[in-house]
Amino acid sequence: MNTDERSLAWAFLSHVAQGPSPALSALIDAVGPVEAARAIREKELPTPLREAALQRGREDRSVEHLDAITRCGGRLVTPDDPDWPAFRFLAFGGGASSAPPIALWVRGSASVSDLCDRSIAVVGTRAPSAYGRYVTAEIVSGVAAAGWTIVSGGAFGIDAAAHRVALAEGSITVAVVACGVDLPYPAAHAQLLDEVARSGLVISEYAPGVSAAKQRFLERNRLIAALSEVTVVVEAGHRSGARNTVKWARRLGRQALAVPGSVESATSVGCHSMIRQGEASLVTSAHDVLAAAAPMHLPFGDSSDREPDEVAVAAALPTRGAGVDVERIAQRSGVDAARVRAILPRLELQGEARVSGLRWRRAKQAEAS
Repeated sequence: MNTDERSLAWAFLSHVAQGPSPALSALIDAVGPVEAARAIREKELPTPLREAALQRGREDRSVEHLDAITRCGGRLVTPDDPDWPAFRFLAFGGGASSAPPIALWVRGSASVSDLCDRSIAVVGTRAPSAYGRYVTAEIVSGVAAAGWTIVSGGAFGIDAAAHRVALAEGSITVAVVACGVDLPYPAAHAQLLDEVARSGLVISEYAPGVSAAKQRFLERNRLIAALSEVTVVVEAGHRSGARNTVKWARRLGRQALAVPGSVESATSVGCHSMIRQGEASLVTSAHDVLAAAAPMHLPFGDSSDREPDEVAVAAALPTRGAGVDVERIAQRSGVDAARVRAILPRLELQGEARVSGLRWRRAKQAEAS
């Protein structure tokens, strides 16, 4: 048994599943990918898998799919790989659709596991208001500057705004799509997805050539939630798909956050409903989002020994670039500028921040801790 044989088996199994398949996941766990692929080809299957095998198991397109992913600058990431985000997928259980992906088809050279170690999902309506676009920019710029990966779905509206702001900030973003990564969807976002893949990743559980479909968007939403520490909904209508992402976040034990809007705004009805019903916590700034996400990740020691303002300022320090000035840190952290000026020298003395001219950033030793 060699690596090529296992890769071909994983590619075949991913195509047979085309989305979450608890029964197939259980079979792979029991006998391994190569034996599971053989059982499907030879129709030696438990009842729940027979229909999928009859539909897609007749034709083995694994070589074709692996060639296609290579041509578009991607690769297949499987549970065999150190790059597999195993920790993020531990929360999946049994039941309909509640299964991790069989494999991930990925465009981009970055590590899936590394990018999703500190990641926040930002999602929302496909028809945002000017307010929604503004809030998305404020939250994403603050979160990205603090070194967090922005995860979204590559769709029109809030998704696209989140990706674009992260790219403009020189930060990393991940697009999780509901079709093969070789098929830009929507077509108008072909250039955007190319830009995402150059510095970050475009990810799908569907093999190259698989087209988008309604059910695949719902299945995609569980991966957006799973690959992120928290899910933030900026704007959502009454029947927004973003609410499905929030339901998955809660089901997987992740935090769900929602931004309030005007009581007269149809694009905020879904957010207000989620907040009112306890499905999501209210947030109004990047500081709020980082406060929800940072306790598990802040590289500055035990946050319980720090004042909340100090934690917020530390989290707002960028990890990349030349740094930002006090006013920008105040904006990102939600802490008054005068208070920020008092906190930054203390962080510098503790080896957690550094200054060049009037611009501050996270110290390298703090980044590595």
